[in-house]
Amino acid sequence: MLGEPEYNMNELFAQLGMDSSDDAIDDFIKKNQLDKEEKLIEADVWTDSQRMFLQEEWKKDAAWVEVIDDLNVRMHPSA
Repeated sequence: MLGEPEYNMNELFAQLGMDSSDDAIDDFIKKNQLDKEEKLIEADVWTDSQRMFLQEEWKKDAAWVEVIDDLNVRMHPSA
């Protein structure tokens, strides 16, 4: 029986229509650090469609949720 696919950070960035190379992802995260009070989906760095995707996938607790959670942690280093 096949379960949900497992996604990684590169695939998430590709899904969001962004450069999905390791260097580009690391650069994006370094340049877009969030305050601990700022929610990932409320950050100004997302387009409306990117924000909607992140929010919907998080709410569904979908296959993307672990990768989105990892991105959230990496963008909140001081939290």
